[in-house]
Amino acid sequence: MTVPEISVHDLAALGDAARVVDVREPHEWDDAHLAHAELVPLGTVPDRLDAFDGGTTYVICRSGARSGRACEFLAAQGREAVNVAGGMIAWVAAGFDTVGAAPGSSDAGVRG
Repeated sequence: MTVPEISVHDLAALGDAARVVDVREPHEWDDAHLAHAELVPLGTVPDRLDAFDGGTTYVICRSGARSGRACEFLAAQGREAVNVAGGMIAWVAAGFDTVGAAPGSSDAGVRG
């Protein structure tokens, strides 16, 4: 199954109106996340399908691997989910804003 993807640049261009779900763990979320994202850790996705109802949802994680798995699962459930290629690593590297980053941290939210 091919998972649709979007670049961080294209996602940023969509602005705050884009529905973004972050499937990382809470400690990763606390380090840094997109201001308008919702946290739904990967392990809880099957129980939180309602978070993916109502149109396209852009799914992000650290590097794109977990979000890709989430998108595969969501597609099988009839949800429209698009993987954010490169995840938070690419988002931070592109210089886009995050919430929760520790001062002076250049890789907030993207550690192991």
